[in-house]
Amino acid sequence: MDRDKNFPFADDHESSDNEPGSDELLSDDNLRLPENANILVRLHAVRAWLSRRHDEATIEVGEAALALQELRLEDAVESRPRRRMRLGEDTQRFQRAQLALVASQQRLSAYEEAQTILEDCVAHTSGERVLVEYYLTLEELVLQSQERMDQEEKSTPWFDALADVLHRIEHVGTPEEE
Repeated sequence: MDRDKNFPFADDHESSDNEPGSDELLSDDNLRLPENANILVRLHAVRAWLSRRHDEATIEVGEAALALQELRLEDAVESRPRRRMRLGEDTQRFQRAQLALVASQQRLSAYEEAQTILEDCVAHTSGERVLVEYYLTLEELVLQSQERMDQEEKSTPWFDALADVLHRIEHVGTPEEE
């Protein structure tokens, strides 16, 4: 008996692994919400995006830590004469790996801080003002950070991550103007 022919809609209630969930759809960088989208949908879109970015940053930290660990193991296993010949190159690779780890940790820290601030705004603000208050709080944090940065230092991974969060709020927090 051909099951699909006799019961064409039998699996409609089952979730497919290929179908994206609402969090995946709302966390998409290219999300376009309708002009009349509810504030709760907009808030959920910001939360889902932040969660996705946090997860990506967590993976990035793990990968950077693993790369650094592999370099350390490589250095410990390698014989002394070969190591002396490549000392400068190894030092540069090690420093790049350390910088990558620090940068990924800063991004993760920024996303964690942004999530905490969002939940604080949700707890202390109601209605349509939630995303406005959130944006203003983050903007103030970014401005304070800019004031503390050296003249030579244009940005940090932490700063860039928070700037991305501000952009996301601008993108989904207000209706598109035409």
